[in-house]
Amino acid sequence: MDLGLKGLRAVVTGGTKGIGRAIADTLADEGVDVAICARNRAGVEEAVAALTLKGVRATGDAVDVSHGRGLRVFVENAAEFLGGIDIVVANVSALAVGQDEDSWRKGFETDMMGTVHLVDAAMPYLERSKAPAIVAISSVSGREIDFAAGPYGAFKAAIIHYVQGLAHQLAAKGIRANTVSPGNTYFEGGIWNTIKDGNPELYRTALALNPTGRMGTPQEMANAATFLASPAASFITGTNLVVDGALTRGVQY
Repeated sequence: MDLGLKGLRAVVTGGTKGIGRAIADTLADEGVDVAICARNRAGVEEAVAALTLKGVRATGDAVDVSHGRGLRVFVENAAEFLGGIDIVVANVSALAVGQDEDSWRKGFETDMMGTVHLVDAAMPYLERSKAPAIVAISSVSGREIDFAAGPYGAFKAAIIHYVQGLAHQLAAKGIRANTVSPGNTYFEGGIWNTIKDGNPELYRTALALNPTGRMGTPQEMANAATFLASPAASFITGTNLVVDGALTRGVQY
């Protein structure tokens, strides 16, 4: 299937590792010019160099998405470099699971407002695009109570609500908005890698909950996000796509 992505332009936050990096790589493999950001400048430079080798235009900057002004400048610079923006992927999370006030604040500023500020900054460019799409990375923790109950789960749920609201508000403009809710996703340097080494009992418990007997990979999450971002998904908007290997048991109607 031709996803119709070649020649489009995308902005991906948190694009240097894990799911975000896999999304940036997959978009580039489909011929999409990509702008990425993350907090670590060296990681951004390495990722941009690798993306460029795929034959697309790529750029990036070190950005903390919880700082709205800095994120807006990044988006504006990305749009200037790419000649516009067709796709935005909000991927960054503070991974805040504590119950203290600081964890709630970090979750709100990074997960929630990082998504809102990204969409707001990109909106003038999306309105001029011929194939505009918004994809936000949520989590199964946003639809079921698990060990991440608290700020992480609450704000992941809020992101689904926010994006589905966008889908209805922007439908007349032809701008699609969807979320992907990954299940437990394992990669080197990721949260489950850390838990496997630091809390093996929790890791074994989490692994046992999945009927497939394994966790997902960043590429499997990226495949879903890339499809939703593509013109091939032209009539899909307001959807939360769960990619969890049957981990969650709630039925989506």
